[in-house]
Amino acid sequence: MCKAETKSKPLKLKLKVLHVIRLIAASIVRFIFSLYYGVEGEKIPPIYDDILKQPAIVVARKIRYKEITSVEVLEACIRRIKDTNSALNFFVQDRYELALKEAQAADELVRSGSKTTAQLEEEKPFLGVPFTTKDCIGVEGLQQTSGVVHRKDYVCDKDSEVIMLLREKGAIIIGLTNVPELCMWWETHNHIHGKTKNPYNTTRIVGGSSGGEGCCQAVGGSVFGIGSDIGGSIRIPAYFNGIFGHKPSRNIVSNKGQYPYPETDFVNSFLGIGPMTRYAVDMKPILKIISRENAEKLKLDQPVEIKKLKFYYQYSASAPLVDPVDPEIKSALKKVTEFLKEQHSLEAEEKKIPLLRKTIPIWLTNMKSPIKFGEYILEKDSFGAVCKEIVKNLFGLSPNTFIGLILALLDHTGPEKDSKKYGHYLELRDNLEAIFTEMLGDNGVFLYPTHPTTAPYHNEPLFRPFNFCYTSVFNCLGLPATTVPLGLSKDGLPIGIQVIANYNQDRICLAVAEELDRAFGGWVEPQKA
Repeated sequence: MCKAETKSKPLKLKLKVLHVIRLIAASIVRFIFSLYYGVEGEKIPPIYDDILKQPAIVVARKIRYKEITSVEVLEACIRRIKDTNSALNFFVQDRYELALKEAQAADELVRSGSKTTAQLEEEKPFLGVPFTTKDCIGVEGLQQTSGVVHRKDYVCDKDSEVIMLLREKGAIIIGLTNVPELCMWWETHNHIHGKTKNPYNTTRIVGGSSGGEGCCQAVGGSVFGIGSDIGGSIRIPAYFNGIFGHKPSRNIVSNKGQYPYPETDFVNSFLGIGPMTRYAVDMKPILKIISRENAEKLKLDQPVEIKKLKFYYQYSASAPLVDPVDPEIKSALKKVTEFLKEQHSLEAEEKKIPLLRKTIPIWLTNMKSPIKFGEYILEKDSFGAVCKEIVKNLFGLSPNTFIGLILALLDHTGPEKDSKKYGHYLELRDNLEAIFTEMLGDNGVFLYPTHPTTAPYHNEPLFRPFNFCYTSVFNCLGLPATTVPLGLSKDGLPIGIQVIANYNQDRICLAVAEELDRAFGGWVEPQKA
């Protein structure tokens, strides 16, 4: 037996013991939280305006054909936000007056007849359609806090590139949605705007960092949304809120105008801005706009034949310190493979990829940046300064969130760049990318859980911190990934899976999402089922 093997045995034993201890602690915490929060939260009103139950492409078509006005759609969105935001706290800043003027201008353009409906569809496919985005993606004239207290007065002087592209195509931005501090946690809470609650059960979280946007889409607060994703920040909120969310292939959508902007090209390749929608059919036309000239690389207009795809799936990462996948989620994934077999005569192949167990250390190591987390959220960043701020936080005297400070503390640990350990995890990432690239080819699809559980109680992620491993790995690999809702759990919370394809094969993810939307019903209006 070699030395490396004898050294690894005690480490594996320690991890197993820690894993068991963490599971026991998490179970105790879950029980305590269930007593504290109760079974049900605050009820929200149903959606009264039917236009908010239509896909964005349908809303756009109805505006072009004068079946409804942009002003009417905008007013429906504003009513819905006002009806639900007091209970859920997802919407943090509006531009209603400016949006109204833009909606009136859109309606005037349609009424003028200066352009045919075909011309409008070609030049401004989302003319008059209201949308929202998260409070880290710059919008001219609006604050861009990213949930950081010392940025609360910062106002953008221009749109981020993605917002500019959508507005050029006629879409109307109506406001910003809530995020966690510096967008680096999977529960949405900060000390400027507070905590966002899940519309299916307000005792549960909405995910992060695009949590406010996920909630906004679930309740019909806007016709479509834009999020960003560096470790699951689109897909986890999409999953917890029962909607669709797509993280594009690496380097396809510009991150210009987002805060914080990645400090290296390497980390920038992990971050992707993408659509968050109630209907799968909306993702492709939105992605086509925001990917600009890179849309040609994605060949989005090229048809995808489901019957010619190869499907692979894996039920669990079996990673240390991560919760086991809920049986209901495994069952949903199995139903998808059964559907593929019955409807398309496709036999999905089960995989057990051992390297997926290493997702957390791979992601954490690869995320190393020249600027530490604490430098963004603190006036002075050092190990001692962070510890001092944590003590202040315990007495309610810190402008920072507890988890934000813990993340700042952890950023002072781990392997340094150019160290042997850092190089080791870079190599593991490369090995994992090679495995997926070879497996997926140009027609492969990997089905995988988005998250191991349904939406947990508020603050519960502190006791299940590494559950985001199911999404973060695909940021490191740069692969496109789409969260697909597959109904509700027995507790009335959304469940679903993610669909992964090879680099620049986003159209395959989106085609499969559309197929599963038709087959399984997609988005379900909160608290109505």
